[in-house]
Amino acid sequence: MKVLLIGGGGREHALGWKLVQSPKVRELVSAPGNPGLEALGRCVPVRANDAPGLLALAKTENPDLVVIGPEAPLAAGLADDMRKTGIAVFGPSAQAARLESSKAFTKAFCARHGIPTAASRTVTSLEEAEDYMRTLAPPFVLKADGLAAGKGVVIASTLDEAIASAKAMLAGQFGAASQTLVIEEFLTGVEASFFALSDGQTVRPLIAAQDHKRAFDGDRGPNTGGMGAFSPTAQVNETMAAHIMECIITPTITGMAAEGAPFCGVLFAGLMIDADGPKLIEFNVRFGDPECQVLMMRLQNDLAPLLRACATGTLDQAAPPAWDERAAACIIMAAKGYPGAYARGLPISLPQDLPADAQVFHAGTALDANGRLVSAGGRVLAVTALGDAVSDAASRAYGLIGEINFPGGFYRRDIGVRLAAKSQSGEFS
Repeated sequence: MKVLLIGGGGREHALGWKLVQSPKVRELVSAPGNPGLEALGRCVPVRANDAPGLLALAKTENPDLVVIGPEAPLAAGLADDMRKTGIAVFGPSAQAARLESSKAFTKAFCARHGIPTAASRTVTSLEEAEDYMRTLAPPFVLKADGLAAGKGVVIASTLDEAIASAKAMLAGQFGAASQTLVIEEFLTGVEASFFALSDGQTVRPLIAAQDHKRAFDGDRGPNTGGMGAFSPTAQVNETMAAHIMECIITPTITGMAAEGAPFCGVLFAGLMIDADGPKLIEFNVRFGDPECQVLMMRLQNDLAPLLRACATGTLDQAAPPAWDERAAACIIMAAKGYPGAYARGLPISLPQDLPADAQVFHAGTALDANGRLVSAGGRVLAVTALGDAVSDAASRAYGLIGEINFPGGFYRRDIGVRLAAKSQSGEFS
């Protein structure tokens, strides 16, 4: 089959890397792609937010499958537009994508369908926000209702800080995305990211990973799009995975179908797990980044027929996913200053040869006028490796980082080390 992959980040490079391993995939076309994806197939300079350009490209290329990576085009209805032309698309409709594009919608949906989540209130004024926050114990969680590139969540340690954050967000800190806020109670426990595939009716579990959002070691600093991930996680064993499917994933797929917005694609549940079980923090309607990198490293199945089965309503006929028993860890190398202001065009030198069980996925790179690899985003590289345990995988990924020359970058040094040890001990905090 011919696959058109929409996006140009580390998630898309990981998906493309896995897709081209399929004997069923004869050609991969990426839009806009990146230098990593360019080594796997053709890249066409059509941006992921250019819906008319992507529709024209799809008509020209006539792919057997379109895979939409990022959330913004899904929320804007790109999957709907492509399906109207008869193209098989992996990715939810705009109506189904509200599970990510509107946190207020998701909170109301959870209430309607009995899905466990944090107590919350949706507000549109500072007065409403302050009144509700005074009923909560610190710290306080404030979320922009709309999409904010993974950065629309503020955790405030004091009420004064929370009020100041609410004021800034409502005034446009995250643009239109934060004109409505969801104020939540703060959940404690161990975070996990759980993934499942669906064609709108059938749902199949994938596996869990653990992501790390804070910029600096020890979970300090501002929230980012993700500074690293590892899989598996000790808290999500087979029993817990079955519980997550029963109380969160399956009710969501069933509920969306019942409400006239069947979900086709990958459902990503960000969870907090404590002694009482899992609670939903948020839904995403696409593969996580950097969680996708560790999932693709561990997936043993052919990815292409799984995604096409979701797109064509035949997931019940597809072989269930199978997983490498080894662990995977991903370390993000970011440009200094991220998630704030950062420089672009910084030179990067990568090792020529990589071991079979390690990859450097391109997350924010480009080629300059002289064909040299340079940085082109905040999160630049996703260095990923397999190992017998999470600590082994992380050690191998850090070893590979030592072979990369990127003086303008930084990375956390505790992904899969301190936090993996804590997770595997079964502790909650």
